[in-house]
Amino acid sequence: MKLVCAQSDLSTNLSLVSRAVPSRPNHPVLANILLQADAETNQVSLTAFDLSLGIRTSFDAEVWQGGAIALPARLLVDITSRLPEGEITLDDESAETSGEGLIVTLTPKSGHYQVRAMGAEEFPELPVIENIEPLNLTTAALIEGLRGSLFATSGDDTKQVLTGVHLTVKQDTLEFAATDGHRLAVVETTNESPLGGSGELEVTVPARALRELQRMLAHNAASDEAIALYLDQGQVVFAWQNQRLTSRTLEGQYPAYRQLIPRQFERQVTIDRRQFISTLERIAVLADQKNNIVKLSIDNTAQEITLSCEAQDVGSGRESMPAQISGENIEIAFNIKYLMEGLKELPSSEIQMHLNQSLTPVIFTPLGGLKMTYLAMPVQLRN
Repeated sequence: MKLVCAQSDLSTNLSLVSRAVPSRPNHPVLANILLQADAETNQVSLTAFDLSLGIRTSFDAEVWQGGAIALPARLLVDITSRLPEGEITLDDESAETSGEGLIVTLTPKSGHYQVRAMGAEEFPELPVIENIEPLNLTTAALIEGLRGSLFATSGDDTKQVLTGVHLTVKQDTLEFAATDGHRLAVVETTNESPLGGSGELEVTVPARALRELQRMLAHNAASDEAIALYLDQGQVVFAWQNQRLTSRTLEGQYPAYRQLIPRQFERQVTIDRRQFISTLERIAVLADQKNNIVKLSIDNTAQEITLSCEAQDVGSGRESMPAQISGENIEIAFNIKYLMEGLKELPSSEIQMHLNQSLTPVIFTPLGGLKMTYLAMPVQLRN
């Protein structure tokens, strides 16, 4: 195998796929990245796979001699990222050394580096989903949906199904839902590439895989190209341009989250989102000291809400801001972290807060724009 490529292409693509390399591989070959060079197409593809999450990406290069080899991920990323810009030659013509396996030589414009490698045949195959029509999703819909849902997934591995985002593909909409048991985020985006056939399709994808998808799509944000979604038993594949992400799906019944959202409300508050967040950030300094609880006093007469926090032995904070309020006065308290994380993802300048009683679910929605619902459970105030 012998090829010449740009340092920037190799480094960028290596850092992209290396995120699927396990930190503690249960087999030595999984600490490697599979490099495949095709002399006919002049394409180089890189693959990393931890047996659950797999990432493959490819780029143009001058391939003099095709071939495939497994290279140590961390070492290759560290060397390549530090090399000067310009062309790099990769070759394994030094072939088998005296019983020590394969050696690959990297030759930048100054100097050369040799790296011990493994045979490509040892690297596990990425799952392939065959004979299944893909669903076409738009990049914009995926980016919007992931941004508005990923933050609400659970980090607790004992609640396996809650560590993912539940994706429902309908005829012309995509619905993303995530909950950790304390809050719920639901985003409905328009999907301009209609679903073939009839009915809808549901799958729960691990948050880790979707965070990588989000990162990869960020490089592709300006593109209006469709992303193909392939779904088979236990596997999901997202494919576009010269990139591909494959992941296991999460087993188990996802909670019937729609039933958690109240249909009617006794009170409604409209408020400036940025002002609300910045006030919360100031109050949070004190809330962090003790129990992370912030109290909201909603005053219809004054048409304002007051945020306050009592941190025992530390001090207290209190700040008011104007709001449009309908319904009777009420005091309600939240974990400030859950409140702020949700508000930061609501994509509008004004938001609406819909509520009933001080311990029933509270719904936050953006005014105009994206169809997003954020549900936060209040906490009990102890007098």
